[in-house]
Amino acid sequence: MAAKTHTIPDQTGKVIVVTGGTRIAPRFPPTRFQQLTLTGNAGLGAETVRRLAAHNPQQIFLCARTFSKAEALITAIKQDHPDAALTPISLDLKSLESVRIAAAQILERTGRIHQLYLNAGTSIAPPGVTEEGYEVHFGVNHLGHALLTQLLLPTLLATSKAEGEPGAVRIISVSSTAARDFTSQKTGIDFPNLKHPKRPTSAWSRYGQSKLANILFAKKLALLYPSIIAASLHPGVVRTEVGDKADVPWIVHWVWDNFWWLFAVTVEVGAKTQLWAGTGEGVVSGKFYVPFGKELKFWGTENNELMDELWTWTEEELKENGGVGWPKGDD
Repeated sequence: MAAKTHTIPDQTGKVIVVTGGTRIAPRFPPTRFQQLTLTGNAGLGAETVRRLAAHNPQQIFLCARTFSKAEALITAIKQDHPDAALTPISLDLKSLESVRIAAAQILERTGRIHQLYLNAGTSIAPPGVTEEGYEVHFGVNHLGHALLTQLLLPTLLATSKAEGEPGAVRIISVSSTAARDFTSQKTGIDFPNLKHPKRPTSAWSRYGQSKLANILFAKKLALLYPSIIAASLHPGVVRTEVGDKADVPWIVHWVWDNFWWLFAVTVEVGAKTQLWAGTGEGVVSGKFYVPFGKELKFWGTENNELMDELWTWTEEELKENGGVGWPKGDD
């Protein structure tokens, strides 16, 4: 059953980690020079932090690629919520070394984590690779977040055990319906072309398979660690600042500039599903949700064989890049 509405409950005592999003996007339709993107990560992280900060959490860690922007966002939020405990963390998901450093900084500051929002990402980017040579969409959207999750997971599990309350700890992965629209059951995920890619592929397919990985990763976490709620979601088509970097024909940019504001939503609306998934009732672990709080099934959400293949591939790649291995599953 879809969620009808959601009011964020009191977050007293909660420790929250949010990746990405250091700019609160405009509340009004953008001008032709303000861009749109498919998932809107640039504004969603900021909006998620802003909304959660209003409900008395013990600590929010804002993980951002540009540290100065994170600091500026925290300053802006503190104008409305001066007592909010907000900590900036430098995190560049294009570098697994940066991920390891960021995780260590978080763990130095807290022994508990209640909510982990895997929100940062890149979309429809030109061809490129991460510092370790992974295709940039897959490296940033999936592998970097997978390493961060692995490093924080023992603390998440310990927090869940200490709380002793179902749903007290959650991992929320911001995905996209691009996982359905720009991938196929026949193609799945092109594993041989993910590291030092040799074959040219479209930006749409590269983005889509990274978003499919987000869904399958959350589903596998849900199966292995039932004491934690792990869910994925599509926030909708959201107005943000990153569309100008998309690797798409000029006509698509023209459409973004002139028409998409008619049906794209603000970040206030776009953040609703992930805020519900992170703090609301009725969230089922392992499911993929679309606005507002409705479960969506398609071939990718049901492909357990691909899910296991992704998990094995991810585990092997993390071993080569400072991973610590996955904790044993729940008893």
